[in-house]
Amino acid sequence: MTRAHNFCAGPAALPLPVLERAQAELMEWSGVGASVMEVSHRSSAFLSVAERAESSLRRLLSISDDYAVLFLQGGASLQFASVPLNLSAAGQMVDQVITGQWSKKAYAEQQRFAPVNVVASSADCGFTRVPPEAEWQPDASAAYLHYCPNETIGGLEFSFVPEVAAPIVADMSSTLLSRPIDVNRFGVIYAGAQKNIGPAGLCLVIVRRELLGRAREETPTMLDWQTAADHDSMYNTPPTFAIYLAGLVFEWLEGLGGLEAMFEINRRKAAKLYELIDRSDFYDNPIEVESRSLMNVPFTLVDDALDERFLEEAEAASLLNLKGHRSVGGMRASLYNAVEESSVAALCEFMQDFEKRYG
Repeated sequence: MTRAHNFCAGPAALPLPVLERAQAELMEWSGVGASVMEVSHRSSAFLSVAERAESSLRRLLSISDDYAVLFLQGGASLQFASVPLNLSAAGQMVDQVITGQWSKKAYAEQQRFAPVNVVASSADCGFTRVPPEAEWQPDASAAYLHYCPNETIGGLEFSFVPEVAAPIVADMSSTLLSRPIDVNRFGVIYAGAQKNIGPAGLCLVIVRRELLGRAREETPTMLDWQTAADHDSMYNTPPTFAIYLAGLVFEWLEGLGGLEAMFEINRRKAAKLYELIDRSDFYDNPIEVESRSLMNVPFTLVDDALDERFLEEAEAASLLNLKGHRSVGGMRASLYNAVEESSVAALCEFMQDFEKRYG
């Protein structure tokens, strides 16, 4: 079996040991005579899977009992509506920082449910930098501040956690589990699974318990975090296979040495690729150095007429999913946890060879 080097922004690469274990357990799991996909989510066998997954995640992120951990459906995008419905009263202002396409989408959805104060935006510079916090203009009455610490499409990342009075809500879909974080600085963290957590279809929500129970009366039951917390994410049938796979990913991360060890690997991967780009007159990364993403590295070629040839030759070399998002063009290499250092080395070797032949 030959696996390609997968730089997809999501659904993204999964760790090979996780896939191999899932493959081995797919037909007959844990001695129950059936696949984990075929057992009741209310059975003691599956409940133990969910409990192990949550315990492992809590260890990785040092999540205290002050927070509820929810395994939900609908992806991170459903949380764009869930956040204002759960945290703000009707007509109450909410704060939003806009640094790229995902925070723009969150802003548009939140406007359906609350007045939104744009605290800061980097739209005027094409989302190539994070606005310095000294420039921000938060609203003193805001129910919360929402931001996206890492913009997957543009490759823009915050190097700091905001210092504001309101609870901080962070869409960490493309950065959660890539490094250690201080969960206690946030009111809510949510993340679609398909980057560093597991397969698409699962969304993690980590919410401070004191923020539960504030949902508006009109909030649909399935969007009410309190309902999910009261039923241990089992109010309805959850994405059982995704939870099982996420639990295996959490165990894999613990086996590597946790998030500090993963962070060191991720820093090496990103540094290698950025160094090649910065040395070259053929490739360019548009993001200011202080705002560069560890997970998503966009780059352009000196002549965009070469883009299709680059992608064709890359795919022939088993370097997959390097095409940039349609809204920004160019190339993008996503370096999530499961992307091995050897894959980054193979990409760098290909890029150097391509430059020699066409530069």
